[in-house]
Amino acid sequence: MARKTELYARHEALGGRMIEFAGWLLPVQYPTGPIEEHHTVRKAAGLFDIDHMAQLVVTGPDALAYLQRVVTMDVSKMVMGEAHYSLVCYEDGGVVDDIFVYRMPDRYFIAINAANADKDTRWFQAQTNGFRVTVRNVAEETYMLALQGPKAEAILQPLTPADLSRLAFHRAIDSTVAGVPTLIGRTGYTGEDGFELFFPREKALLLWDRIIEAGAPHGLKPIGLAARDSLRFEAKMPLYGQEIGPDINPIQAGLGWAVAFGKGDFIGRNALLKVKLEGPRSVLVGLEMVDRGVPRHTYPVVAGGRTVGEVTTGMFAPTLGRYLALAYVPAELAALGTELGVQIRDDVKRAKVVETPFYVPAYRRK
Repeated sequence: MARKTELYARHEALGGRMIEFAGWLLPVQYPTGPIEEHHTVRKAAGLFDIDHMAQLVVTGPDALAYLQRVVTMDVSKMVMGEAHYSLVCYEDGGVVDDIFVYRMPDRYFIAINAANADKDTRWFQAQTNGFRVTVRNVAEETYMLALQGPKAEAILQPLTPADLSRLAFHRAIDSTVAGVPTLIGRTGYTGEDGFELFFPREKALLLWDRIIEAGAPHGLKPIGLAARDSLRFEAKMPLYGQEIGPDINPIQAGLGWAVAFGKGDFIGRNALLKVKLEGPRSVLVGLEMVDRGVPRHTYPVVAGGRTVGEVTTGMFAPTLGRYLALAYVPAELAALGTELGVQIRDDVKRAKVVETPFYVPAYRRK
């Protein structure tokens, strides 16, 4: 049976349409609809209930050495209070999960994907042999909200003593929000400025209500899963099971920047180095529809009358007003401007390879 978050009653009262996602009942949209919610985050701010996400805490004298072995990024280069995107790979280079690692004074805090929570916990714990380290899943005691959009700082600042103007992108601080001990990370999954908040589960209603109240003058609205997906899609942020997964490696996914080959050995290094040196056979590209049609997940990509790839995510991109897709295609067909087709039902609709990300994330515009 799907679980309800602590905010289930709030979502129902707001008219949220609830669906099951990764074992949780979550709002896919509110009455205004996902396109309006999408624009709200781009122009003002949105508040997301993302309690379905899970978290790990890594402690112990060998925590750094352990993480250097398990994740692809170079953890030794993280400064105190830094938050960094990384991947966890199998020996063959396939992706266990993509994660965010927070280096805090007394711990490494790791945010992991909802659908992978149990698998990730087992994987991380299975790699502890030989290391003086403890890995603990703290999801049952931790709640997670995301406040995203250009007005996020103005909304959150009155609720915290932390000087948010000095908290840079991909940095984090232990502070309080509305008097509640909170890990504040300037991170997110929308391509906008914003914060992800981690705090004691029993304070979920309090923080939700206080943030909604503080955000009302700024146009803050609650946001559902549908807009979360379109926001991350425009910014080319991968979704596990679509852009990344056990049969997809970071190099072909365009995530080679998150793989630190120079740090020494880590799980999957040899396989990934081979792909890097030889070049991936298929790569993730952006497509824009030339003909009218909506590309969807798993739709075939066609060239020369044969199927050559597959759409991972596709939709109408609200910010850009265009029908776009992410898709895996052979490397030789990945050049910008290459004409391809997307099979939509019984028709092949023309598309072309375009530059990604479709929408430049806020942290790249700074």
